[in-house]
Amino acid sequence: MKYTFEWDVFLKSIGGNETYLTWLMTAWRWTLLVSVLSFALAFFAGFLFGVLRTTNNKYLERIGNAWAELFRNIPLLVQLFLWYHVIPSLFPIMNKIPSFLLVVIALGLFTSARIADQVKAGVFTLPTGQRYAALALGLTVVQSYRYVLLPQTLRIIIPPLTSEAMNIVKNSSVAFAIGIAELTMFAMQAQEETSRGIEIYLVVTGLYFISAFIVNLVAQFIEYKISIPSSTGARK
Repeated sequence: MKYTFEWDVFLKSIGGNETYLTWLMTAWRWTLLVSVLSFALAFFAGFLFGVLRTTNNKYLERIGNAWAELFRNIPLLVQLFLWYHVIPSLFPIMNKIPSFLLVVIALGLFTSARIADQVKAGVFTLPTGQRYAALALGLTVVQSYRYVLLPQTLRIIIPPLTSEAMNIVKNSSVAFAIGIAELTMFAMQAQEETSRGIEIYLVVTGLYFISAFIVNLVAQFIEYKISIPSSTGARK
């Protein structure tokens, strides 16, 4: 039996002036908001602890390694439940934090461990002589990282950072587990209410694809802007 698509399902009312289309757009905004904030947290935490793992200070290195091992070895969904159920029970002040921010924390810290690995690999890719040359010129350790090592590292790790940003968009779907009305929750609830699962999931899949594609375009633009003409030939 041939399936008949009913795309007007998105124009059906869900009460008041709201339709499934407006609900879909709201869910998409939640997905993008969680993704952007999570990546910002993951980027800064990942860079910080990634750098600590490359220092010559064994204590700082251990702190960075402990961070990476902790957050990358616990499944994301388990971390989300820990932040949502366990930590607020231990620290009641956490109950004042909105649920979506708990998702941001869980997703951001989970991804930060992966970015820390990439930063460590990027720094160690650089010739060791650059570190010592910077120090020999009179730069402090912090200045050597800021002006010599990290700018080059960022250029090296743009591709894996792009993958992590795209993964965050997809992993944001775990937010439905604690009641955040993002795309996955919308799809599940709308499908149950309308029985038009094919249309619902096709559109939601398309929005996830568009979101990830936008991330890829932004990353390509950043890579182009910070590329070195003599080394990549990317800029004319």
